[in-house]
Order: sequence, then C-alpha cells, then structure tokens
Amino acid sequence: MKIELPTDVQIILSQSHFLKTVEDVSECLVNCVPHIKFGIGFCEASGPCLVRHAGNDTDLDLLATDYAYKLSVGHCLVILIRDAYPINVLPRLKDVPELVNIYCATANPIEVVFVETEQGRAILGVVDGFKPKGIETEKDVGERKYFLRKIGYKM
Repeated sequence: MKIELPTDVQIILSQSHFLKTVEDVSECLVNCVPHIKFGIGFCEASGPCLVRHAGNDTDLDLLATDYAYKLSVGHCLVILIRDAYPINVLPRLKDVPELVNIYCATANPIEVVFVETEQGRAILGVVDGFKPKGIETEKDVGERKYFLRKIGYKM
C-alpha cells in the first residue's frame, strides 16, 4: 500500500501490542515536544479489533486513523506528526513499553509491503522514499551542512 503524506507531515510506522498504546504514545509525544501536532491510529488485534485513535490535531487524527484502517494490520501503529521531526520523539518513543518495532520514520512517500493470510495481515517491510541517484559531491556536502544548521540541528 502506498502512503503519500501531506506537506509538512512526518510518519512513524510501528508495531505495538496493547490497548493503552494510544494514550501512552500521546503522552510521550507531548512530553517530547509540547507544541507538536499529532494523530495516532492503532489497529487492535484482538477483542473487538477496532482502529483505536487519538490526537491533538483533527486532520492528523483522521488521516492516521484512515491509514491504519486501510493497512488493517494487527497491532499496527500509525503516528503522524507536524511541527516536529521524528528525531525529536524517537528516543523516548522507543521507551514506551508497548512499542515492539519501528518500521520507518520519514516525510517521504512510503510503500508498505505486507502479507495476508487467513488470520490477518503482517507488515514485512517498508519502502521509504526513492533509491539514490548518485553520490554526493563537495557542493552537496556544503548544502547538507547548511540545511542542518538552518533548521537548528547543528551549530
């Protein structure tokens, strides 16, 4: 399944394992970046098997829920963020007890590769963005360094 993100939105696609995931992940995100905007969709894999959701941005909440439902992979967790980067939340997100695996964290379009059996679906992997078009030159190195400083990640 292809997922093309809106401009200025990042996705973290992961696997989680418990009903309280959406609440714990919400708390984690806000504690990492107080002004972060986010939406979460979580595919419950037992009981009522609902897509559980939360967020502080209605559009991102709806979109994350829609992506999760279209994927329909048990224990799949879709996190969409705006006004932050995955690097701002990943270290703390990895400490959330329910999180099992992180497939990707990106603003690139992705393709989720999954398998479907009689029981359900499983994510096999994620194609994140595009393949390289070449090797960076000295000019490219300069542009990379400039960009990192422009957005405040390097001094």
